[in-house]
Amino acid sequence: MRLRCLWLLICLSPPLTVIAQVRSPKSPPFAGYVNNRLPLRPNPYVELPLGAVAARGWLHEMLLRQKKGATGQLDDLYPLVMGKRNGWLGGDGDQWERGPYWIDGLVPLAYLLHDKELIAKTKPWIEWAINSQQPNGYFGPLKDYPNEPGIQRDNCQDWWPKMVMLKILKQYYMATSDQRVITLMTNYFRYQLQELPTHPLDHWTFWARFRAGDNLMVVYWLYNQTGDKFLLDLAELIHKQTFDFTNGFLNTNMLAERGSIHCVNLAQGIKEPLIYYQQHPDARYVDATNKGLSDLRRYNGMAHGLYGGDEALHGNNPTQGSEFCSAVEMMFSLESMLTITGDVAYADQLEKIAFNALPAQATDDFMGRQYFQQANQVMLTRQMRNFGDNHGGTDLCMGLLTGYPCCTANMHQGWPKFTHNLWYATSTADGETAGLAALVYAPSEVKARVADGTEVTLVEETNYPFNDTISFTVRTEKKGKAVNFPLHLRVPAWCKKGTIRVNGQLFSEAQGNQIVPVSRSWQSGDVVTLTLPMPVFTNTWYERSISIERGPLTYALKMGEEAKTVVNDKDPISYGTQYTEVRPTTPWNYALVETPAAQLDQAVVNLTNGNPIIFPWNLKNAPSEIRVKARRLPSWKLYNDMTGPIPYSFIYGVESAPDEETITLVPYGCTVLRISQFPVVRKRN
Repeated sequence: MRLRCLWLLICLSPPLTVIAQVRSPKSPPFAGYVNNRLPLRPNPYVELPLGAVAARGWLHEMLLRQKKGATGQLDDLYPLVMGKRNGWLGGDGDQWERGPYWIDGLVPLAYLLHDKELIAKTKPWIEWAINSQQPNGYFGPLKDYPNEPGIQRDNCQDWWPKMVMLKILKQYYMATSDQRVITLMTNYFRYQLQELPTHPLDHWTFWARFRAGDNLMVVYWLYNQTGDKFLLDLAELIHKQTFDFTNGFLNTNMLAERGSIHCVNLAQGIKEPLIYYQQHPDARYVDATNKGLSDLRRYNGMAHGLYGGDEALHGNNPTQGSEFCSAVEMMFSLESMLTITGDVAYADQLEKIAFNALPAQATDDFMGRQYFQQANQVMLTRQMRNFGDNHGGTDLCMGLLTGYPCCTANMHQGWPKFTHNLWYATSTADGETAGLAALVYAPSEVKARVADGTEVTLVEETNYPFNDTISFTVRTEKKGKAVNFPLHLRVPAWCKKGTIRVNGQLFSEAQGNQIVPVSRSWQSGDVVTLTLPMPVFTNTWYERSISIERGPLTYALKMGEEAKTVVNDKDPISYGTQYTEVRPTTPWNYALVETPAAQLDQAVVNLTNGNPIIFPWNLKNAPSEIRVKARRLPSWKLYNDMTGPIPYSFIYGVESAPDEETITLVPYGCTVLRISQFPVVRKRN
């Protein structure tokens, strides 16, 4: 009820242009805190400046591993594309998406860590992009370049790669307030308004037509900075030329049809109806997005939070692949959708992907990755599989360039943007009681201005998602001086009842699937404790298989693994010089014995002993286990180095081993080999 009242207040109130309106004359202007201008609909939550949020605990470790791994040194690891010849550095090399993809992850990582070395690495790309602008407003590469192995050739004027660079420049501005970004975007968007009628989004390639939600989002962002009316005309034109996701989701069976859409186009495009909704707040755009997500889960969904897309949509068999680009792009779409709607479901789905699919698809040192991952994955080998696209058979192997190199460039945005979106500013009617919102949880710290411009820091300490308690400590500029602002906290849909305490005193017991505002006068040192009890539950999937889940985590079979490095002497150099294969050393063909939910709750084993978690995402460091009863299914065998057809659950007379075994499940994100969607057999009398 509180959420509904807050939402009604936001919808009926005039738009808030600046949340933190009162600033000290000596304070630098904040590039963030800007909500939608009229006639755009005000959003309930507003993005904070890049760098306002800092990761702590295990999440900080993830960012450091990216810095030391491929994110921090992709120019040295992948010089064929990311070296000085790249077209986005003025060279005669790749001029399309891969360079911008990398920088789209490197920029937020650099500024989140306040890392001078990484910031310096981003500067040549940003400076060249800004200085490349032509008198007519166009910016970006213009040179043709020869066909070379591993360098993709497309018309350099294609609209699509510029959309990625626009996202980069927006982030850069939010960290630096460099006014050259505003100038460049203004001139470029005037150029787009002039050129799109004769050179529409799909004039050169089809990618821009599906991914233009990213373009539209930056147009609205610039409008909120400048108020230039022509940007609203451009927004209408971009939306008109974009693939009609609204109609596709609402009025067709697009997501039920295999091969109907490319998996990454869908991950990026799914937010477009809600992006446009800001200019035309018609409920059908919300309905379309929600139906799209529901249908995606129904026809293609899997236990790791993603969907079968290898590369086009390919159903929900747990041996179908999910592309790494889909994971990071779907996360970014959900983050964008969350600010516009405040819908808890988007935050729940964001955490599902971040805490399951995302860590499982990269190596611990972030030096390698899979192109596709499987929900049921028992061998990582060079083998042609039942995927829509096979790239020499290395799509499941771990490597820097295996499968297809686009994910090598694009995987870097996942954890940094997730970190940036842990916290938002809240939007209110009067702008004088603006506060903060923690809608997604991980160990972190945020420094931001609230209320009348007072700077506060909130420190979030937690082992979430592995434990159920999250602690927030408030620090104000001056001890003894109270600051009045709301703190919004999400209670996920999977939580039956969350508990909020302030300085040990009960504030609220809240049912799941809502956002609870904690409004009060805060003193430095105040502590808010949010407890989200995590029941074990099951979900049903393909062939009535089930997943075992707890909170935002899916659990998967703990398997023995044997890794082998293979010299790649079969593919062009553009696909890497080596890759890693992984084979099982323990059985995998188990069916779970039907077990009441109450018994599953009792089967959870916490392995942290209350200690802070440093790096959780491998078998050695798995923070928790669930031990369950299972029986082997002799007829469930390997096929093309995959699990064969999964037995239909509860089938009458299925052959199974006579004895029950206790098997160990660990968080999905800790596994390389796994079964996460199990057939089920009934308990024998």
